Amino acid sequence: MAGRKDEARPAKVTGADGDPTWAQELLDHLRPTARDIRRVVAWLADAAQGTACLQDGTGRLLAGTPTPLEENLVADIVSGRIASAAWDDTGRHLRLVRVEQPQPASVGVLAVSRPAPFDRRTSEIVTHTAQVVELLLRARESTSAGRRLQRATSDLRLAILQLLMVEDTVSARRVAAGLWPGLLDTDTACVYVLEGCAEDRDELAQECLSVTEEQVLVVRCPAVDAHVIVVAPDDAGAGELRSLIGRRPGTFLGGSAPQSLARTGTAYGQAVSALAVARFRPDKQAVYAERTHPERLMDPAGLHGWTNHVLRPLDTLAHHTRAELLATTRLGLEFTAVNAAKVLGVSRNTVRARMERVEALLHADFSDLAARAVVHLALNTWIGLSTEAHETGPAAPGHPRLGELLAGPALRTWAADLLDRLDADARDLRRTLRTWIAAGGNAERAAQILGVHAQTVREHVRSAEPVLERQLLAAGSDLYEVVLAHLALGDLEQPELRRANRDHPDSPVHR
Repeated sequence: MAGRKDEARPAKVTGADGDPTWAQELLDHLRPTARDIRRVVAWLADAAQGTACLQDGTGRLLAGTPTPLEENLVADIVSGRIASAAWDDTGRHLRLVRVEQPQPASVGVLAVSRPAPFDRRTSEIVTHTAQVVELLLRARESTSAGRRLQRATSDLRLAILQLLMVEDTVSARRVAAGLWPGLLDTDTACVYVLEGCAEDRDELAQECLSVTEEQVLVVRCPAVDAHVIVVAPDDAGAGELRSLIGRRPGTFLGGSAPQSLARTGTAYGQAVSALAVARFRPDKQAVYAERTHPERLMDPAGLHGWTNHVLRPLDTLAHHTRAELLATTRLGLEFTAVNAAKVLGVSRNTVRARMERVEALLHADFSDLAARAVVHLALNTWIGLSTEAHETGPAAPGHPRLGELLAGPALRTWAADLLDRLDADARDLRRTLRTWIAAGGNAERAAQILGVHAQTVREHVRSAEPVLERQLLAAGSDLYEVVLAHLALGDLEQPELRRANRDHPDSPVHR
């Protein structure tokens, strides 16, 4: 921008009415809300009653109106031989001033051209404006560097979380040690998921860091824009996070039970499950209840033997491949393939390919909710087994069958107590839920069987969530517990883990 030569407006001077001086106007450009180099250069052109431009050492225009400059003078200023220069041409007077810029630009030139000679006042305006421009350039670079550092730090936190999700705690600790020494020097941790407005997530994440004094791992969830994930070693900062939720309207908090670092993926699933409960609570927060889980009601030795038998086909794989497939499948069963891919930092096709490979090896059909629940049970049990129990070897003879595990009186009592809660609703939520599960969680297919509208099915399933205190519409641990309850009572057929894709190269027909 440049002042108009025919009707140039003079710079304001102090008068009887108390108008601000040019110095005050220039200082106003340093206010946080007014820091714009282009506006400063435009103001300079107006104040000098001419034109002004700012260019870097290569001649690239940064602000203002392009102005022909004497190349030798510019070269002398850029090289540091002189700090300023004046040049008079026919009908044009030019003033050039060196402007220090942050690296890597290092130097620039501020040039002012006007038809009248430069008087003392105008020369002072040019000199002081150059100083203000230098300050603004430094502030801009400092802000940009801060943002780059913030992005890099955020990416590093996400990388640590992704390593924890695949149970690579050694690498996670190694990465964290550089910036946050001691952060992961713990055996147990809790995972929290905070949900707010997607537009305010950056602010929420920063508040989490502030209230916990950066003693926790804070990650902007790569899968859900409204979520912030917090991994708190030894439950550090739990009270501060709960207090934060109380001060922020429309924000919810779900927390996991304490888990080992290797079970961060499990803890994450628990936190998401607790978050669903938090939405129904007046204090907007919930911690995953240490409720009675179905696997705890099964015979431990029998459950471990069954788990080893189910997962035995994966023992033919290399250790790192096996661990990768198991970790990916666990997340893929908890969440959608898309969200699991975002959490792990891989493509959704990679997640699907790994899960398809596990399907083929386990003879499972993951389109069947019952099969998903059973494999999910095996994977979660496998995490809790000792290292010795994971060693390869021939399957133990006489391993228990799934039906035997589900037939225990304690498990059946638990299942009946859970599903009987639905009987109080006259809409027969229990029948709808059972049909919906048998239809693979597909509301349209369940609606055809029941002779109702698909939206009715969805409403019934959604109504069952607060009654059972479990999230059902999103696949995960909560839903699989409800599926196991149906299996224990004989309300659903037990899955046959024998419907593998026989064309898959890992299928037994190819081995």
